[in-house]
Amino acid sequence: MKKLFNQKTTALLHQLAASGIVPGVSYAMLHQGQLQAEVFGNKEIEPVVKPLTAGLKYDVASLTKVVGTTTVLLQLVQAQQINWDDPVQKYLPRFFDTRVTLRHLLTHTAAITGYIPRRNELSAPQLLEAFYHLQIGEWFGKKVVYTDIGLIFLGLIIEHLYQQPVQKVITEKVLQPLGLNESTFQPQATECVPTEIKPGRGLICGVVHDPKAFILGQQCASAGLFTTLHDLVKFSQWMLAKEQPHPLVSAKLIDQLFFDQTPTHTLGRSFGWDLRYDPQANACLYHTGYTGTFMLLDKKGQNALIVLTNRVHPHTPNDEFLRKRDEIVAAYLSEKGL
Repeated sequence: MKKLFNQKTTALLHQLAASGIVPGVSYAMLHQGQLQAEVFGNKEIEPVVKPLTAGLKYDVASLTKVVGTTTVLLQLVQAQQINWDDPVQKYLPRFFDTRVTLRHLLTHTAAITGYIPRRNELSAPQLLEAFYHLQIGEWFGKKVVYTDIGLIFLGLIIEHLYQQPVQKVITEKVLQPLGLNESTFQPQATECVPTEIKPGRGLICGVVHDPKAFILGQQCASAGLFTTLHDLVKFSQWMLAKEQPHPLVSAKLIDQLFFDQTPTHTLGRSFGWDLRYDPQANACLYHTGYTGTFMLLDKKGQNALIVLTNRVHPHTPNDEFLRKRDEIVAAYLSEKGL
């Protein structure tokens, strides 16, 4: 196909599959209204080889945090039902530290730490109870340490406010209004790209890969979403719009995401999203998913990169993917808009 832009980035994405680092790739790039997208490689290589085709759903893992949970929280802020600097204990009285705010949880600066014995063997009620027995580390508010648990607590706050499971709230408040009709928390396996082959679970397909999300089910706000390249393009177009075509969240509030929102405003994270900067020091939203997904949004330049791969198939770890992912993002940031 004719390459419209970002030829180095495109070549690196093809190398991911050609070199066997991942079985296949579905990607899209947006540039000022233009779209470049491809799907190539395989969706599965064990126990049998199956080709990757367009329209399949991926377990996007932690992209759930930004597509779903963060967007719901933005709506709650817009409706003045919550404030970024509200203490967590205002909504979850059992929470174990009076200092921690929603801002700390969303920017991964809450310093939640501690060990949960046999975590992946617990029931959902047991796991939720164990979270309340964690503690706050000495780097509270001073350092970003990425963790799922902060977003899980935010999901519990959403449940408290809506009185229904967080994944149902995300479906009703984000997926349905934005017309993300190919996105779901309960997909059919035949519509999905499989993830890892794990002892005791076999080939995981159509069921969330993340152990905590697998246990918590509808109560998990940190992972669990299955979606397609098409729907993530639609979501990205909504996020990049200068005037929001849907009244879910104002463009002004979305603009706040493109700034450092950590307590010191110097640690490089926003609400939910990580931040990356292009050569002109323009802030771009960035997030990854453990399964091999990542996306980057540049509202100022009207650019987006969406990459869906299957880096945990057939087995983990896959550290070479992490190195190549960083190389792809760096290449994209250096050449986007050309």
